[in-house]
Amino acid sequence: MADKPQKKRNFNAYWIYALIAVLLISFNLMNLRDKSLSIQKGDFEILATKGYVEKLIVVKNEEKGEVFLKAEKLDSIKALDGDKYKNLKDIKEGFVGRSPDLIFETTSMENFEKDVDEIQEKLEARGPGYTFEVVYENRPDYIGGILSWLLLPVILIVFWIFIMRRMAGGAGGGGGGGNIFNVGKSKAKLFEKGKGTNTTFKDVAGLEGAKEEVQEVVDFLKSPKKYTELGAKIPKGALLVGPPGTGKTLLAKAVAGEAKVPFFSLSGSDFVEMFVGVGASRVRDLFKQAKEKAPCIIFIDEIDAIGRARGKNANMGSNDERENTLNQLLTEMDGFGTNSGVIILAATNRADILDSALMRAGRFDRQIYVDMPDLNERKEIFKVHTSPLKVEKEVDIDFLAKQTPGFSGADIANLCNEAALIAARKKKKFVEKQDFLDAVDRIIGGLEKKNKIITAEEKRKIAFHEAGHATTSWLLEYASPLVKVTIVPRGRSLGAAWYLPEERSITTTAQLLDEMCATMGGRAAEEVMFGEISTGALSDLEKVTKQAYAMVSMYGLSDELGNISYYDPQGQSAFVKPYSESRAQLIDAEVTTMIEQQYERAKKILNDNKDKLIALAEVLLQKEVIFKDDLVTIFGKRQWDKEETPLLKEDPETVEAQDAEIISESKEESTQTPTESAETSNSAEDASQNEE
Repeated sequence: MADKPQKKRNFNAYWIYALIAVLLISFNLMNLRDKSLSIQKGDFEILATKGYVEKLIVVKNEEKGEVFLKAEKLDSIKALDGDKYKNLKDIKEGFVGRSPDLIFETTSMENFEKDVDEIQEKLEARGPGYTFEVVYENRPDYIGGILSWLLLPVILIVFWIFIMRRMAGGAGGGGGGGNIFNVGKSKAKLFEKGKGTNTTFKDVAGLEGAKEEVQEVVDFLKSPKKYTELGAKIPKGALLVGPPGTGKTLLAKAVAGEAKVPFFSLSGSDFVEMFVGVGASRVRDLFKQAKEKAPCIIFIDEIDAIGRARGKNANMGSNDERENTLNQLLTEMDGFGTNSGVIILAATNRADILDSALMRAGRFDRQIYVDMPDLNERKEIFKVHTSPLKVEKEVDIDFLAKQTPGFSGADIANLCNEAALIAARKKKKFVEKQDFLDAVDRIIGGLEKKNKIITAEEKRKIAFHEAGHATTSWLLEYASPLVKVTIVPRGRSLGAAWYLPEERSITTTAQLLDEMCATMGGRAAEEVMFGEISTGALSDLEKVTKQAYAMVSMYGLSDELGNISYYDPQGQSAFVKPYSESRAQLIDAEVTTMIEQQYERAKKILNDNKDKLIALAEVLLQKEVIFKDDLVTIFGKRQWDKEETPLLKEDPETVEAQDAEIISESKEESTQTPTESAETSNSAEDASQNEE
């Protein structure tokens, strides 16, 4: 087996700092002398008087004296006081010269000089063999001086390098280290021929149309002759567009795992930097690396960070750097030869704000729309995400797919994980059907708050509010079929109603009006039963208001305004409306009329079925959670249901016997209008799930 080539190590600047530190320490050690014996000044005077001193060095700036003794007098000195001088070392010449034998300190230098002169005069009188050499000096501190000069510059340099590394964002893939010299390098992460990612097209469930187009790009890189022999040219770029969580980035990961060619992956924000010109420099470096690795693929996630339409920013000069980066990207994308082999993939969920020059043929030739999964695609996604779980055999994937309309792939992945967490919390060995249903409730409505303090009157109003939703939706043809109603607080809501919207591609005016009427059923029930309304219908009002404005100003579903639409996908008319003031008043009046008509319609339905509304509310107060078969018991089978909707309950047995007593009691009270009046009402939102 051939030896693997050794990876070349990059030079690290910290080795220079380590070398400087070692040199300073070594220099300091070389100048250190052996530890000398400390004595008092009086002991020095005794030794000097007896003629034992050979030399005295007086260091004025340190106020100390260094004593050098005569070698032949060591025995006499120890005999003089053995305890004091027992650690006195033999006199030897070291590598840096002879070190002093004794050291003493003095405080008054002038008086000490006089004392030394007096001792010298006495010794001269005794003879030349008794005197000693005296040297006065000021000893400079070289180490301290060097450090005092170097400390501040070193701190500034280290701080500057640290700041540069922070601003450069660390080491960038393909661009080397993250210092100031590499700040203009590309930060793309390189996957060499499928290495580094284990995702394949088998891991991407659904998205058949998008997968087919992306697989064609991969196939071209694997066998280009099949296309070039016929004169065909592969698209230079493909843009993945779709709502968040639909699998755009997952498709790109699958391409990286399948293509077996170099794959550069980065985000649009990786081009953004605080320095002027860095974004354009990183674009140039990215495409330079890509040309060297061709054939290859470049994937830019969230390209709207740099691809936003030019000239749309009202702030003067604030978007120059971003526009320069975009201009460089446009130039690089359109500058390749026919057989360059560099293909650009990008993903965004805001294609409406991208620059038109970026979207033209020759740059992004294809726009691949990745839509929300339909029923069959949700089945495939559930199979992928339930495969690593220990799921009970009785769990029906088809049932789960039907219960999750409007869920994206990311939502389904989160749902499966939540179901597994719920099962583990209950100490189960397998993830059961009810765990998935509890996970749906948890994601849509939030966590149950059974300990929330609610008065009896508030609870009664909440029950009638939710019963009003259930009654109107049951009696309207195009309203979404009811699945479950609860008055147990969840998340920010005090009550919730779950519906199962019909999956349709287009929606008619009658369908929208029925849904609007069902949404207003909660507030209408409060007025019908209590003669007053509360703040609990906030989310209902918000929903119907947006829906009515969309019907009038976007979809052209108003007879008063006619076939006209003011839809603005790019948001260019945020400050200037594309219609006159009189038209704005007409739109407002039409929206108000539409909402009030559906509100009155809801009240009429509830008044005509008041006894059933009361019966349903009493059952809801008794059980707190009711299901579809509870409504069948009270209202009878819904005539517009084409097929049975699966029930979201653990026990499938009927509840007619259980509800009979509650219904009979409620009928006795139905002749009397409730006279209770609530002082206040919580302003929590109603968490009903509806399409549109």
